[in-house]
Amino acid sequence: MLTLVAMADTHGYHDDLTVPEGDILIHAGDLTRGGSLEEMAEVNAFLARLPHRHKIVVAGNHDWCFQETPAEARAVLTAATYLEDEAVIIEGLKFYGSPWQPWFLDWAFNLPRGPELARRWAKIPQDTDILITHGPPLGFGDRVAGERVGCEDLLTRVQQVRPKLHLFGHIHEDGGVWTEGPTTFANVTSDEGMRAVQVLRFPLA
Repeated sequence: MLTLVAMADTHGYHDDLTVPEGDILIHAGDLTRGGSLEEMAEVNAFLARLPHRHKIVVAGNHDWCFQETPAEARAVLTAATYLEDEAVIIEGLKFYGSPWQPWFLDWAFNLPRGPELARRWAKIPQDTDILITHGPPLGFGDRVAGERVGCEDLLTRVQQVRPKLHLFGHIHEDGGVWTEGPTTFANVTSDEGMRAVQVLRFPLA
């Protein structure tokens, strides 16, 4: 049984978190406030101090350096595996990560709803075990002031791929865990109001 420790939306407040021990640490984006390389270096130092033997990161809408200076940002992030529309196999499980979300103000990794986002989600491999996106799918952890703001095309792709686990953040107001069919959905937001880090037990088989 693997222990996954998951967070998102720490926005530079990582030193305020109590991070439980586990096998794999996952950050689902918005590691920084302004997305500078200097902030990312601070986050990298934080990640390097943690004992988890595997660490995976995707960017969020605040993490501008990964969109504007991607080579430099990847060079700074030495303490974790960064996934941007790509996969990695760890402990026999395929993890796939992507930072995109439906257009939100004028932040990083925004795309219009519809074909452009659908093309991104089409890249998610059919054999994905654990999907990590910054934004939520429609209907799970996506409620803001009573309105659902998740991505319908992402939900469609998740229902096609049927991963065991889908982790995301972005919507600070609707953290939690839900299960539909074979997939467990978890909004693992750890924003400054919640200061929460979720622990999920995950079977290898």
